[in-house]
Amino acid sequence: MDLNIGPEVEALRQEFRAFFAEHLPAGLARRVYNGEKVPKADHQAWQRTLAARGWLAPSWAKDWGGTGWGPLERFVWDEESALACAPRANIPAIDLLGPVLIEFGTDAQKRRHLPRILSSDDWWCQGFSEPQAGSDLAALKMRAVRDGDHYVVTGTKLWTSHAQHANWIFCLVRTSQEAKKQAGISFLLIDMDQPGITVSPIHTLGGIHAVNEVRIEDVRVPVENLVGREGQAWEITRFLLGHERLVGAGIGPSMKLMRQVRDLLRRSGPDGHPLRDDVRLRDRAALIETDLLALRYTAYRVLADELSGKAPGPEVSVLKVRGGEIQQALTELLMDAAGLAGLVHPLSLPAGESLVPDDLAHLAQQFFDRRKLTIYGGSSEIQRNIIAQRILRV
Repeated sequence: MDLNIGPEVEALRQEFRAFFAEHLPAGLARRVYNGEKVPKADHQAWQRTLAARGWLAPSWAKDWGGTGWGPLERFVWDEESALACAPRANIPAIDLLGPVLIEFGTDAQKRRHLPRILSSDDWWCQGFSEPQAGSDLAALKMRAVRDGDHYVVTGTKLWTSHAQHANWIFCLVRTSQEAKKQAGISFLLIDMDQPGITVSPIHTLGGIHAVNEVRIEDVRVPVENLVGREGQAWEITRFLLGHERLVGAGIGPSMKLMRQVRDLLRRSGPDGHPLRDDVRLRDRAALIETDLLALRYTAYRVLADELSGKAPGPEVSVLKVRGGEIQQALTELLMDAAGLAGLVHPLSLPAGESLVPDDLAHLAQQFFDRRKLTIYGGSSEIQRNIIAQRILRV
């Protein structure tokens, strides 16, 4: 592994920290630290602050309004954003669709959509999973039948994150029943502000409305909204999921949770002694931090490959699996260290009452919400199959 974090990147890291200290509102950072829900308007305001600085799209080319950063600069940005407790941007648009359009989109698609993503006027969601297909994308059934200059789209997407806030969705749709299953899938951009599209909420175990069911019934979509060519979605999706699984490693969010663990262990427990005196809690914290350090070095190996010109490979599946497991372990440790205070659910409290400190009130929500990490974006079982077949060759 040849990964040299040179003085230029370290100087950029200091520039990031100074920017967050000056521009990130303290109240917003505190809500993110506590694990509270951040309203869309606050997300948009923060995105526009980043856009004004030119830092909203770290993985986009400069020609299209991105930073033009390399993988190392993006990695440092993700770490520092999470440590500063900055809200995460509209990930489907910024981290997934943007790079796809720059790589596979037409000039007209880039000119139409990329500026509106940067201005936060359009909010996107990702339509991949389906009721009968789950994470097996080859089995998806949403149909797009060609009718002149349009496709007529019918089907249902499930577990669609933040669709309640989105006005556009990018979907995998089946345009052919005759070809090999993977070859019959296409990548389509669909305007959600039209009749025939219904978004229904799904509340997770933590009581959070973050995912949805999206029904699309006989919706006409212009052919010009096809990304790439018909049947190319499998190739596009492999490109996209490579980006998603790097995001899914969640190293920055894990570092933020680790900071919460350290803060909590400094407090006194019911016996009046600091929680860090409990050797079981301390050992668990040390074990998880060791796992997180190992994950960071695994990410460095992937970064080193990228720096040498290689595209993300099956190694990102390791990041996805371990990244999800580490975040789950951290939220479990936070719950155990908080004791009874961790069992208080904010939705069970009358408005205005505060039975526990604000930074403990959302631990249960975070704990339950993190269960999804080993399911979405390709479940851990699918990732392990990829690791077995393409890395271990078994």
